[in-house]
Amino acid sequence: MPLDDDQLMVQEAAQRFAYDRLRPNAGEWDAYKHFPVDVMREAAVLGFAAIYTQEEHGGSGMSRLDAVLIFEQLSRGCIATAAFLSIHNMCTWMIDSFGSTDLRSRFVPKLTGMELIASYCLTEPGSGSDAAAMKTRAEAEGETYVLAGSKQFISGAGTSDIYVVMAKTGETISAFVVPKETPGLSFGANEKKMGWNAQPTRQVMFDNVRIPAENRIGAEGEGFKFAMKGLDGGRLNIAACSLGGAQDALDRARSYAAERSQFGRHINEFQVTQFKLADMETEIQAARAMLYEAAARLDAGTPDATKWCAMAKRFVTDTGSKVANEALQIHGGYGYLHDYGVERIVRDLRVHQILEGTNEIMRVIIARDMLKDQ
Repeated sequence: MPLDDDQLMVQEAAQRFAYDRLRPNAGEWDAYKHFPVDVMREAAVLGFAAIYTQEEHGGSGMSRLDAVLIFEQLSRGCIATAAFLSIHNMCTWMIDSFGSTDLRSRFVPKLTGMELIASYCLTEPGSGSDAAAMKTRAEAEGETYVLAGSKQFISGAGTSDIYVVMAKTGETISAFVVPKETPGLSFGANEKKMGWNAQPTRQVMFDNVRIPAENRIGAEGEGFKFAMKGLDGGRLNIAACSLGGAQDALDRARSYAAERSQFGRHINEFQVTQFKLADMETEIQAARAMLYEAAARLDAGTPDATKWCAMAKRFVTDTGSKVANEALQIHGGYGYLHDYGVERIVRDLRVHQILEGTNEIMRVIIARDMLKDQ
């Protein structure tokens, strides 16, 4: 899909930021489990914290395709940081799109510049893909709601200033904004993870957390609908992060193959290496074409947009992990070392096949759409 001049300009700005501010630091952030809030706020100055949020409260007002272009490039610098920015973007967009005028004016201006940082709370210890089985509840008491329960695998937890929380209200699900300082809100220990070490991941616990009713996003019972709308774009964003990470891995493999010699020849002169590089390039380009098409369909609001988002998420994240693993293989033993950066990419990309709905769930969504008229 050819990009217009504005899209090329956005793409270039994101790539420049990734190479100047993310890539030189990504290995250290991973090794020391450092959450680079200060650098993310620099990204917010460029409009990358509210990419598809309306301009009224400081959002960039761009398209989902623009967002894909941005997250792809940011992930060439640091996958974990780009992925967290995608989560923050989703929270900001959700409040801006479905919140009341008061809720929007209270939170969105501070979120667009990352004066406030947001985390998204849907997954629970006993309900991952089966979001409808959640147990966290919000009981209405006059002009307040009382939240009780817990959320699992929450990126940014403990550092983020606000939490967009999905909770049961009766037999339906509603969405709420819960500030960090609210009494009764607490966090588990930082999880020890395979990847995404540049962002904290903790359990979030609600022990009779009381919030005002005006902190509800939209009408009671509409939270699940908001979550599903958010997931279409979220799946594109995480696919874009996989694509950018895979491109970075391929770039590193090409450079290494041109420098490394075995048996008196650079390894890129061996046909086995050339064939690997050719397959990696082909698969990345196919993934890119599918992802851009899915983003264009979501922007256009086509009836099959959800299916395309699921197909893109499944295909691009699987492809990204495969390409990164091949890049490690080309590096040989050096690929297994932290200093070469490829093993970090492999670790960071693996979770993309799980989050925003596992790739098995993506297949369920695709098949249901295919069979719905039969």
